Amino acid sequence: VQLQASGGGLVQAGGSLRLSCAASGGTFDYYAMAWIRQAPGKEREFVAGITWGGGDIYYTDSVQGRFTISRDNAKNTVYLQMNSLRPEDTATYYCAAARTGRNIAASATTGYDYWGQGTLVTVSS
Repeated sequence: VQLQASGGGLVQAGGSLRLSCAASGGTFDYYAMAWIRQAPGKEREFVAGITWGGGDIYYTDSVQGRFTISRDNAKNTVYLQMNSLRPEDTATYYCAAARTGRNIAASATTGYDYWGQGTLVTVSS
C-alpha cells in the first residue's frame, strides 16, 4: 500500500486546512488509518485515528473539537479537517495505515504497516 498525503500549507491562526491521504496498491477498506504529526525538535504525536468502517474514531486531547478525521473508502482516501488552527499545530503531518485497530486505539505513533511521506502544516500567529 502506498500512501500520498497532501493539503498542507501556510495558514494564519484560527484558519482551516483539510489534509488528504490517498491510498493505492492495496485494499484500503481493510486498514485503520491515522494522522500523526511531528513538530520540529519534538517527538511524533498521534493526532487522530479511524477504523475500517469509520465506526470508531480517536483524537488526542489537544485537537478534540477542532479536528475531524473521516474516510471515503470508495475513493481510498482519509481526510483530516483542521479548524481553529493554532501555532502549536505547526508540524509535518503523516498518514499511516494499520491492519488492526490496536494502534489507533492506543494512540500509538509506531507499529503501523504503511506511512505516507508527510505534508507540512505551518500556522502563523
